[in-house]
Amino acid sequence: MPVLTRLIPSPVVVDIRRGALDDLAEILSDQRIAPSGRMAFAISGGSGQALRERFAPALPGADWFDDADGTIDGAVRLADSIKKAGHYDTIVGLGGGKVIDCAKYAAARVGLPLVAVATNLANDGLCSPVATLDNDAGRGSYGVPNPIGIVIDLDVIRDAPVRYVRAGIGDVICKISAVADWELSHRETGEPVDGLAAAMARQAAEAVLRHPGGIGDDDFLTTLSEALVLCGISMAVAGDSRPASGACHEISHAFDLTFPRRSALHGEQCGLGGAFATFLRGDHAMAMQMVGVLRQHGLPVLPEEIGFTADEFVQVVEFAPQTRPGRYTILEHLDLSTHQIKDRYTDYAKAISS
Repeated sequence: MPVLTRLIPSPVVVDIRRGALDDLAEILSDQRIAPSGRMAFAISGGSGQALRERFAPALPGADWFDDADGTIDGAVRLADSIKKAGHYDTIVGLGGGKVIDCAKYAAARVGLPLVAVATNLANDGLCSPVATLDNDAGRGSYGVPNPIGIVIDLDVIRDAPVRYVRAGIGDVICKISAVADWELSHRETGEPVDGLAAAMARQAAEAVLRHPGGIGDDDFLTTLSEALVLCGISMAVAGDSRPASGACHEISHAFDLTFPRRSALHGEQCGLGGAFATFLRGDHAMAMQMVGVLRQHGLPVLPEEIGFTADEFVQVVEFAPQTRPGRYTILEHLDLSTHQIKDRYTDYAKAISS
């Protein structure tokens, strides 16, 4: 009997609009996610307190936990605190990526569904089946179920530092490079490509790349939000981060590991890494288009724009393949020497400056 369909883990609710948080209790009740109104809110100990003061009066059945600090220890404490406090319908992660990743891990640990409520759009972890948490060895990625609900209140997003919205743009646009790396690996090594996952990630990137608006427009913020959600679902479809992570992410991870106290935001590094990797691939027209859009939104396209010299960037690119052993991208394919990387970077810098 042929397999005629497949089940795709995806949210029951995706609500992206202005004022969405004001209706959160009603949304979750209507969808039977939290029919009793008993919700455990995971927030940070800092900015999360302001959000609690703002929204707690409209959520009388909610309890609030401020253990979500972005570490594996904090995620375990959060799970233990929720388990001890009583019965809940769902866990709601309210905050940025660190808070939501803690909430994802805690929800998986206690066996409750998770609703992710983003307060910024810095990266695609919002809807991914991965929780990235700091641990004693540095940072680890942990497999978790996808959120059952995604709520993005554009009014809240507008209150976030604009740099975090810009970073999300970089993390989405670099999927063009990530999918190209996946297809390269298929041609060179025979690695299977999931066509649906690749299409979702690529179309999400194209939607942002070709949108004429900016971060001050609700329409653009909605498109960016939807793109981040689609990228997360593409990883669930693939069962791997492959559609969202290629040489662009290897370069970002190399920044983090080589210069841990100087690295920029993840999405800023991925955008730069994706543009350079696309240039290395020989697709100069697309690389220039990516550079143009990154510049349009105020994102870095040269390492000097995030505080690194050209020589340091060469060092980062040389180290990048070591960050994901077994992953095949344009960096592994070209296997460039230090001198060759320096020459390619010089060509890239000249091309985008002309």
